[in-house]
Amino acid sequence: MTAAANASKIRSIKPSYIHTQSVRLASGHEALVTRVLAEDGRSAFGFSLQLDATEARHMAMYQLGLCTERPHITPVMAHPWETAWVASEPIPWAAEPIFSSLKWLP
Repeated sequence: MTAAANASKIRSIKPSYIHTQSVRLASGHEALVTRVLAEDGRSAFGFSLQLDATEARHMAMYQLGLCTERPHITPVMAHPWETAWVASEPIPWAAEPIFSSLKWLP
């Protein structure tokens, strides 16, 4: 896909709100966690252990069906979130206690 075609495709996607936060994992590493809220009220999360906000956003958008291509991530620390994503399994958000304390807008 050309860059122009890709940009056009992205403009047609309509999430109603995107919010990314930086979190400190139990291991001491930093991660980005993104919540995407769709126009119909559905929401999904994505993450990046490489601190790539685009990667986290695309992961959440894919889970909502707002992106057709499943993002490829390169595991960097064998974290349970990475392991689950690579295996196409549900992400065990509860593996990190900090996740349940995140506050999201709106």
